[in-house]
Amino acid sequence: MRNRVRYLLHAVWHSQYQGFVCLALVLLVMAGPVSAKQTLLVMGDSLSAAYNLPSEQGWVALTAARMKSTHPSWQVVNASVSGETSAGGKSRLPAALKTHKPALVVIELGANDGLRGLPLAQTRANLQAMIRQAKAGGAKVLLIGIQMPPNYVKVYTEGFAAIYTDLAKQEKTALLPFLLAPIALDRSYFLPDQLHPNAKGQIKLRDHVWPVLKPLLDHQRIKW
Repeated sequence: MRNRVRYLLHAVWHSQYQGFVCLALVLLVMAGPVSAKQTLLVMGDSLSAAYNLPSEQGWVALTAARMKSTHPSWQVVNASVSGETSAGGKSRLPAALKTHKPALVVIELGANDGLRGLPLAQTRANLQAMIRQAKAGGAKVLLIGIQMPPNYVKVYTEGFAAIYTDLAKQEKTALLPFLLAPIALDRSYFLPDQLHPNAKGQIKLRDHVWPVLKPLLDHQRIKW
């Protein structure tokens, strides 16, 4: 900002349109600094990709719509892919970071790992790698956890849930332990497949994520 003002002051003395430049300078100073958009990048699976719904009904799009009024300096990029595993997210993240240069990355992955019974250590390593990649790029991270159905082996379900809490502590990231917490016990919030939230459920998810997400949006600052 200081360099821009200095440039305009220099132009005042050398331009034949001094009156016009003076007016432009006054308007610029009155308007204050021009804010660049900060990007929130969501890396998720079908739970964040509005599976079998219009995209605007998904919790990510609903959150983006809310942010237009509450946090207008932010934009949302939803890079979620239905069927994505933690390994797939890890492989896609470097390109997404390079393209979008996010200030905040939301990672909602692991459900498909668990449904396939993949090794817990593998899922943990992939999510940890994603967190560290995002941080290395200068972004804050919100890790969103998921839990396995109760009919899975207890040692697996407990170990799976612990992945998120343990990583959040170790990597010092914000955590939402269970994305589906507000709707998991009420099947009226799910599509007929009983796995994916319907439009009513997506609203619940938006409101569930918001209290954890909002402080991260509030505390991030534009870098000049």
